[in-house]
Amino acid sequence: MNRRIEYYIKEHSSSEDQVLEDLYRQTHIRFVNPNMSTGHIQGKFLEMISKMINPEYILEIGTFTGYSSICLAKGLKSSGKLITVEINDELKEFAKSFFVKAGVDTCIVQLTGNALRIIPTLDMKFDLVFIDGDKREYSGYYKAIIDKVRPGGFILADNVLWGDKVLEKDTKDPQSIGIIEFNNMLMNEKNIEHVIIPLRDGVTLIRKIS
Repeated sequence: MNRRIEYYIKEHSSSEDQVLEDLYRQTHIRFVNPNMSTGHIQGKFLEMISKMINPEYILEIGTFTGYSSICLAKGLKSSGKLITVEINDELKEFAKSFFVKAGVDTCIVQLTGNALRIIPTLDMKFDLVFIDGDKREYSGYYKAIIDKVRPGGFILADNVLWGDKVLEKDTKDPQSIGIIEFNNMLMNEKNIEHVIIPLRDGVTLIRKIS
């Protein structure tokens, strides 16, 4: 995105929560690949989507340092829970500390491990799912969770434009292949409607019809 337009968008959107601002800064100071953190504008988008749906149960695949978790949790019903799954156990306590600072720790359940093994053990129906894990596994995540999404529920999938690499016809990069296969798979799904939103690195919004 044009940097001037990006700056304009930030200046004309609701300001970033101070806890999230600190989390974003600390993520960039302490961790490799800090750009995996959601950030201000996309975070506000996730928060608004969650508040519109007002879900009882949210599933997040890929916690990283917890920015998106906090944003999504803000829209939960008072009795709701967000289940967030992260494969890297070294990130758990850092994310937890910011959940506490944001006042959402009691409604977030952190699970550590391979999401494709964990998802089958979850016995609730989800109102909202956010996919932001290993790009090679996007199709697998979708297949694992679609029957656990309630009719009328929503799935958000991040990074679906993958730095424009989805346009490369002969890519050998497994992450790019994973995203391309996921995007193509959705075109053949009969029980959903979906749209790609060109926000940051691309977000697909999926609605399960029945």
